[in-house]
Amino acid sequence: MLGSFRGAARVLTAAAALTSLAGCASTLPSFSGGGSAPEPGPAPVAAAPPSSIRPDEIVGRWGIAAYHRPEDRARTEAAARGQCKLPFVINRSSTGVSMLGHDSPQVQDMLLKAGPDGKSYIGPSPAAPDADDREVVSFDGRVLILKWVDPEVAGRYGTMILVRCGAEGTTARAPRPAPAAAR
Repeated sequence: MLGSFRGAARVLTAAAALTSLAGCASTLPSFSGGGSAPEPGPAPVAAAPPSSIRPDEIVGRWGIAAYHRPEDRARTEAAARGQCKLPFVINRSSTGVSMLGHDSPQVQDMLLKAGPDGKSYIGPSPAAPDADDREVVSFDGRVLILKWVDPEVAGRYGTMILVRCGAEGTTARAPRPAPAAAR
């Protein structure tokens, strides 16, 4: 009886080994020429190339206005300066900046990134340009001009002009005359 038990154990062990080998064979690529290689997974998303503008350069309080016609730019920039009483605020975030996007009252984390065209963009996704991005048309440290990438959004919101506001609680002052020399 012991011999028949050993024989049955050998058969069961061999069956288990063949079953596990069959499972392995289905996951290996076939080299017979007739099989197909497994499909590659999706390509990893590359990190966005750095923008020429750093997040700290645009953090702050901004007067904001928008125009649809290029001839309205100068007038709109003056109007944006007057909006510092109710500023548009850009904060620093762990990924870039935190600011409003389009069509939502919620502040979003945004990345400053460069596109393959060499332009700078601000938007929520790492891809550039993306439909939710704003293209940085120009930036001189005091005036930031942004244009929406999506033509439909650009048609509604226009080209945005942001003018940096002074420090909170300060106003522009005329220079004081030099003190008179002591006689």
